[in-house]
Amino acid sequence: MALAARLEGFLARNGIAYRELAIDQVLNFDAAVMASGRSQDEFIRATPLIDINGVIMAVHGFNTSLDMDLVHKLTGRRLQPLTARQSARLFADCDPGFQPPVGAAYDIPVLVDEDVLGYSRTLMCCGTDNTLLELDRTSLARALAEATPGHLVIRGQNNGQRDALTLEEVADKLQKLYRLPPMPALALRILRLTANTEATARELAELIEFDPSMTAQIMRYARSALFNYPGQINSVQEAVTRVLGFDRVAHIALGIASVRAFEVPRQGMLGMDQFWRHSLYCAFLCQRMAQKCNADKGLAYLCGLLHNFGLLLIGHLFPQEFKELNTLREANPEASMHSLEQQVFGADDSQQMLAVGHGAIGGILHRLWELPDPVVKAAGMHQQQGYHGEHESYVLMVQLANGLLKEKRIGDEFNPDDLDALASPLGLSGGDLAALGEEIDKVSGDLDALALSLSS
Repeated sequence: MALAARLEGFLARNGIAYRELAIDQVLNFDAAVMASGRSQDEFIRATPLIDINGVIMAVHGFNTSLDMDLVHKLTGRRLQPLTARQSARLFADCDPGFQPPVGAAYDIPVLVDEDVLGYSRTLMCCGTDNTLLELDRTSLARALAEATPGHLVIRGQNNGQRDALTLEEVADKLQKLYRLPPMPALALRILRLTANTEATARELAELIEFDPSMTAQIMRYARSALFNYPGQINSVQEAVTRVLGFDRVAHIALGIASVRAFEVPRQGMLGMDQFWRHSLYCAFLCQRMAQKCNADKGLAYLCGLLHNFGLLLIGHLFPQEFKELNTLREANPEASMHSLEQQVFGADDSQQMLAVGHGAIGGILHRLWELPDPVVKAAGMHQQQGYHGEHESYVLMVQLANGLLKEKRIGDEFNPDDLDALASPLGLSGGDLAALGEEIDKVSGDLDALALSLSS
């Protein structure tokens, strides 16, 4: 089947002309755009949105992001994106992620960004993972005849004016334009020690004990109710050998030392207090998941702990913009971080590279710091839903941990995730998710206290 059945029937009934463009089978619409060999400026996409009153489809340029405030202004409704499961039910005749931007074929009201109506020729997905659809201006106008036009997108996000930067270009620009913080010396020494398979608990303890502040934090961690160790702990070496283990001490010490590269305010949803809280909860969950997923527990913990370093880098390099982002975050708790980052950084040519999101920026920094590949990938891709590729399980563990924490209002965004869709590839069941939620509730007080001590 080249076209989804309902779309094909709608186009035939309305006499709408189109041309099919065959491509190799791909995993998602972004990959389809790349596989087409055509300019991204020719493509449009559908973003289905929902509230208690039902579903609306927003149609906009491929390289644009919806401004949910503008959508609210146009509709008077507080809408949010459909989950993967909701989309699968609504577009049952489509391959997942390939819903066509023709809402009328599915009896869905449509909003269309006014720029789209000016396209002379348009490419779009048509419900299948191996075919694209090309329409001229007349055919597009007929396909969207009942749509409500308006200004829907954040201006300055490419919007047909420029191609999106690749991550290689972002990394190159970051290094050329800004003085990126080097990994702190202590963090580098800890990282090198962990790479040595012959390293001992004594060597790790001696390294940590050079820093009185870190020593106190590690000792406080080991003595916390998280571990319920019945005896006395009088040294870092005892914390390593009796309570925490080599990997856990090394990773929490690496996180503490690395954070010292950044100067970021403590206050706000994106401030250092909440950064540590979010990171510790996420690390805890990732380590618990790793036990069930046959993944490396130490690496999983480190992925969760360091996945949000991109936010710290943004705060360190751009304090004024970080303050603006923090304000936007608090005023729009249900919006995605990606949309807010594009709103802050996308309109300025000199900072457009930062609109790729804090995840990608953090992944770039982790690679420059030569952190383990799963940590690089988990940071770089944790904002990319539907990711498939290298170290996928670690990316999914971080995404699932973030999704579980959203339900408890912990983290940097609270737009809902499809938890079952994230859990399934990891082999986790609904019962596993419920158990993880209960574990978080049991240790929340201790994690909160630890986070406060680390940020102060």
